[in-house]
Amino acid sequence: MVPSHATPPRRTRRVLPAAALALVTSAVTLSALPGSAVAGSASGYGTPTIKLATSYLSGAVGATGDPTVTVKVGQSGADTGALTVSATATTHGSVAQAGDVTVTGTGATREVAVRARGKGYTGLTLKVAGLGGKSATTTLHYAASGAVRNAADTRYLTGSSDSSAAVDVGGGYMVVADDESNVLRLYRRDASGAPVRTWDVGSGLDADKEIDIEGAARVGDTIYWTGSLGNNKDGEPKEDRSTLFTTTVSGSGADTDLEVGGSYQGLRDDLVDWDKANGDRLGFAKGTADGQVPKQIDGFNVEGLEFAPGSGSTAYIGFRAPLVPPADGGKALLVPVTNADELAGSVGDKDTHATFGDPITLDLGGLSVRDIRRNDKGQYLIVAGSWAAEDNSAPYALYSWDGVAGHQPVKRLDLPTADPGGWEIVVDVPDLAAPGARAQVITDGGSADLYGDGTEAKDLEHEEWRKSRSVSFPLNP
Repeated sequence: MVPSHATPPRRTRRVLPAAALALVTSAVTLSALPGSAVAGSASGYGTPTIKLATSYLSGAVGATGDPTVTVKVGQSGADTGALTVSATATTHGSVAQAGDVTVTGTGATREVAVRARGKGYTGLTLKVAGLGGKSATTTLHYAASGAVRNAADTRYLTGSSDSSAAVDVGGGYMVVADDESNVLRLYRRDASGAPVRTWDVGSGLDADKEIDIEGAARVGDTIYWTGSLGNNKDGEPKEDRSTLFTTTVSGSGADTDLEVGGSYQGLRDDLVDWDKANGDRLGFAKGTADGQVPKQIDGFNVEGLEFAPGSGSTAYIGFRAPLVPPADGGKALLVPVTNADELAGSVGDKDTHATFGDPITLDLGGLSVRDIRRNDKGQYLIVAGSWAAEDNSAPYALYSWDGVAGHQPVKRLDLPTADPGGWEIVVDVPDLAAPGARAQVITDGGSADLYGDGTEAKDLEHEEWRKSRSVSFPLNP
């Protein structure tokens, strides 16, 4: 027993050496950091990687929702969230500068957008900065077209500049044809960018050369497509250009699929024979003769296709040439093909030939048919343009019509012609009496000099720089 007055035993306190204390503190600090950050010194990190989904991108001055490009980045030993992507240089600051590049997203995949300052081309250096002071770069080759009217309502369909026919397939998507190839492309209607899917129908139709697809019309799940039926630009007849064919639609929207159906290549000859039998009143024999250029006032060139009111068998063939009569102020021509459904299903049956109704002439102010489209109410819209124009050098207008022979169309609006490309397509027809009704009209920009270097769009080396312009116009302002 310890006496009450005795001094209690002293508690000893262990003091760690400074070096040991530093190690403990370090261990606590490191345990709170991400694993990628404790991998070690700079030698523990690999060289970053940066890869563009495509090295080529197009835009337009003042555009809304220009196409973007996806970039993927990575670095061994590092979390991709720790990497930064930015533009660091440009070869032509008048077109776009580094500060005009916006990078969004985190992780391994980022999205790159560019704001155009001026028309032309530039190379933009994109840099990924990784851990350990390491980085890598790549070059985005950017082309900017000029500012256009109706910029807020304009979208650009890239991958092709020669859009020639289109059909709505639901869900905000459309299938667009190209008169310089046999490829059909699926696009979002409300966005700029590349097609989400493509189909090359040439092999399914045994077409070695371009069909020169110029018109399209949908009945149920079947889309009818027609070539121009005319000679080529050198006045030479080409069999593939006389093709009428169908595709069967399944799905809708982004899930749309197409399958080639039937075809018929005798429509051109049938039209010539029919016209001869009726006194050669339309001049089809002359318009199709060897050496005859198709896009003449007395030529032979089809650019529109749509079915008659309430019919799934009678289709109106709309002619860019000839005018009737073939003189300034002549009327536009439609010829009803009364057994279009039989033709598409004939698949080489030599006993099947086209039958025709009486020709219909329309007063479009001296212009001809560039496209024609009908809605389920029997209301039509017609894109009218010059038989001669390849771009925006002649008047264009949008007319409404009730589809009845003898009734004349009514001009709804003059289409602007100050910007590149000729108006070629009307995608569908809204209720023309509805307030706020709008029509989506698309250009064929193949002959346009989009970037100011004298190169026609169809001849541009990179398909990402080729594009058609789509504009939504109000019909009842």
